[in-house]
Amino acid sequence: MSRTIIEIPQALLHEADDLCARLGISRAELVRRALRDFLRGQQPVKAEGFGLWTQSAVRPEVADAEPGRPKRRRRGV
Repeated sequence: MSRTIIEIPQALLHEADDLCARLGISRAELVRRALRDFLRGQQPVKAEGFGLWTQSAVRPEVADAEPGRPKRRRRGV
């Protein structure tokens, strides 16, 4: 494991220490968990879809339509 030195505002450090005491973990463990959670939240979202929509096909003529109103087709399309 690597070591690093960071500067943390005193008020934030007090909040962190209070949380460490409640959770029964070290300050270093709290920082590791927070960094891990933050990095997981930064992963890109897949654009393919989710849940039941993953395998859905979107018809181009209605993809940009207003709700309840199909999009007009262009002539020659």
